Amino acid sequence: MSSGSTASDTSVAAIVETRGLTRRYGATLALNQLNLAIPQGAIYGFIGPNGAGKTTTMRILTTLLLPSDGEAWVAGYSVVRDRAAVRRAVGFMPDFFGVYDNMKAAEYLEFFAAAYDIAPARRPRLIDDLLALVDLSHKKEAEVMGLSRGMKQRLSLARTMLHDPALLILDEPASGLDPRARVELRELLKELRAMGKTIMISSHILTELAEMCTHIGIIERGNLLASGDVATIMRELQPHRVFEVQVLADTEPGAAAALEQAAALVRGQPHVLAVRVLPEDEPPHMQIDFDGDDRAVSGLLGRLMAAGIPVTHFAGQASDLEEIFLRVTEGVTG
Repeated sequence: MSSGSTASDTSVAAIVETRGLTRRYGATLALNQLNLAIPQGAIYGFIGPNGAGKTTTMRILTTLLLPSDGEAWVAGYSVVRDRAAVRRAVGFMPDFFGVYDNMKAAEYLEFFAAAYDIAPARRPRLIDDLLALVDLSHKKEAEVMGLSRGMKQRLSLARTMLHDPALLILDEPASGLDPRARVELRELLKELRAMGKTIMISSHILTELAEMCTHIGIIERGNLLASGDVATIMRELQPHRVFEVQVLADTEPGAAAALEQAAALVRGQPHVLAVRVLPEDEPPHMQIDFDGDDRAVSGLLGRLMAAGIPVTHFAGQASDLEEIFLRVTEGVTG
């Protein structure tokens, strides 16, 4: 996939769209002609090193920052011309938690409910419902500054939900969380998606995003390198697949010999890029670098079986999101 290309799902309406979105800070180019589409109902992981342009993009989409050039729309509203409508459609959770001292959790939500101009009669029930959603009902009267980092993040997420936005934009929400808090956050985001929310989430914790996201975008130095659903990105950015083959250990004249026989059968076949026999590993196995489609994979397995190779395991090794990220980016930070 070439730089800046996308693999977005055109069958679903985009709740976020940018065209040529550019932002400069003096001589520094923070965003360079960003073309992005986020389908409605997605959990969109925005991945990039520090200084890549993630927060700048999010601040533009939430109308906290104007673009230097280009345009962006949220729920069909321009972030330049329809700022009030965009703010009604978006709930933004920044990467820091700001609150007055000695404020209780319920008071925190009450304060923002008033800021969102929610009718006073609606606020008590709404606050109770949101605290229940983020599993903080038992902390309703607790002081916010005494909450754990994970609880503060969940309370901040409840705050973004007060005005029932269609889109949640979360900047590094898993930063600083312990493993249990990350799991709790991940499950909460899945629940919010089931409720019909679209979620854009930035992070450098790539394994966390791989487990929760339906779509991803990879950005570096202000340039969007890839964007689309996770399966498509993984498929298009992998130059080939690696298949692992194991055979019966008690076969005659031995597993190693059977693997060598299998290797001789597949070497030179169409789409086979390389073959490695690893008889000393446990269990002994063979690896095949392969760039064919699923039909070609089936043909390769059929060739082994027809030759009487006692195959007990034939499976592709899954590349993870972190491997894809490292392959696509150049590792420039700052």
